[in-house]
Amino acid sequence: MWPGQQPPADTGHSPAFPGGPPPGGRGGGSRTTVVAVVAAAVVVAVAAVTGTVLLRGGDDRADPAPTASAPSASAADDPANGAEGPRPTVAGWRVVTNPDLGIAFDVPDSWVPKAPTWVTYVAENDDPEDKPLVAMRAPAVLQEEWCAADSDRDGRLDHVPLAGAGTRGEDGARGTEEIARKNAAAWVYGAFAQPARDKVTTGPVSSFTTSSGIAGSVATSRSSGVEKRDKCDVDGKATTFAFETADGDLASWSFYGAADVADEVPDGTVRKILSTVRYVPDKGQ
Repeated sequence: MWPGQQPPADTGHSPAFPGGPPPGGRGGGSRTTVVAVVAAAVVVAVAAVTGTVLLRGGDDRADPAPTASAPSASAADDPANGAEGPRPTVAGWRVVTNPDLGIAFDVPDSWVPKAPTWVTYVAENDDPEDKPLVAMRAPAVLQEEWCAADSDRDGRLDHVPLAGAGTRGEDGARGTEEIARKNAAAWVYGAFAQPARDKVTTGPVSSFTTSSGIAGSVATSRSSGVEKRDKCDVDGKATTFAFETADGDLASWSFYGAADVADEVPDGTVRKILSTVRYVPDKGQ
């Protein structure tokens, strides 16, 4: 269903992945796929996302996000940044950093941060070019082998993560509201609902400010009633926060994860993670 890490490609070309297309291996028989790629040359700048967008809301079921505060005068002066890199702003959590964007966020200790060169994306199952619908870089993953099934009937088990979160630049996007709405819907469609776009609903876009003072737009999408062809086929949810960086560029943070399952990441925890998104100095990590 969701193949895990794939080696970098050495040949070919994809507009979304300069230096070579993302590797294959998604399996023609699978309905949903999340692909992880380790490739230093990969540049994630996928701005065009397709999907039918409807309206639906969601309820928080965990601790509320920390109260927003004014941003620091300088990231370098922020006590949350130490000599070894940024420190977590939530006690007991760990830091996830995208050094190319100069952005970090915190996740609970049970999550596993991936390398800055790690890219996770979703694509149409029947797309021979494997063009990403949406992607994230330097993510953190929760329970990477949460479920296993031979979705494409090739004799090998595909492992499904419970959830993931990461960041990306948004070159070519027209605004934060568009990014939040389209990216959230694309994650749910690509990872859980395809080919049934009508199973994906998206709540209204709203304003959000992180604890460090970054203001932007946030939207949450969910799927309902996806066809269950094997035990790993479940409904999903995704949240995207889009914002303008200190350099005037657009960027986003996204979460995607299984929904309506015993181990589901509560919506309140998603918002608490989101609230920690912040700028950090580039320490070459």
